[in-house]
Amino acid sequence: MAGRRVLILGGTTEAAALARALAQAGEWEVTTSLAGRTRAPAALPGAVRIGGFGGADGLATYLRAERIDRVIDATHPFAATMSANAAAACDRLGVPMLRIERPAWTPAPGDRWIDVADATEAADWLTGALPAGSAVLLTLGRQEVAPFKRCPALRFVLRSIEPPAAEDLSPDCLLLSERGPFTLDGERALIARHGIRGIVAKNAGGDATAAKLAAAREAAIPVVMIRRPALPATPAVPDIAGALDWLSRPR
Repeated sequence: MAGRRVLILGGTTEAAALARALAQAGEWEVTTSLAGRTRAPAALPGAVRIGGFGGADGLATYLRAERIDRVIDATHPFAATMSANAAAACDRLGVPMLRIERPAWTPAPGDRWIDVADATEAADWLTGALPAGSAVLLTLGRQEVAPFKRCPALRFVLRSIEPPAAEDLSPDCLLLSERGPFTLDGERALIARHGIRGIVAKNAGGDATAAKLAAAREAAIPVVMIRRPALPATPAVPDIAGALDWLSRPR
């Protein structure tokens, strides 16, 4: 029924795909909210808002003012604060909410994964495990690179859509401004070109950036994998097909 309003908390490929699918179907008025961390986000159909809400209280005020009927949390698996705020705001107002939770990556035979809680623990492992001068590929994004300043003996290749603050960079760090998806051939070439001896990644799941894991397996290099944070116990589906099915049901 046209006129129903859905808020997509976005920033992921799933959020963009869902917005396109809903716009094509024409049964929902779609607003996608982006955190604003990327200066030039890809174009999206429907309304787009940029920036935070001001916590759970601010989001509740927005949902009430905009008469939002349903909320889809399609944020990154590591956007724990936003997910918690969304769950709290929706619970307060009685607005149905669903999270698109893409399956986490799991190690395959031949993988050498080191499970860590955060970037600080990853930096500590690298310091003790890799010899001086080793090159490490960081695929964390720009906001979590500061802990690697504690590894001055290592070389880093940082792949990020946006550059980090200069003061957060380690002394020897090459910046690669790139956006996925990445291919297996491309990841093999990157590892060979820069002599990568270790990779640091978040367990984001999905296909867009998974090729680095296969390339690391082939090259027999370790992947320091940052585990996902705990998220609210809200209803969840693994993909946009599940979200579309949920939206098609009566409230």
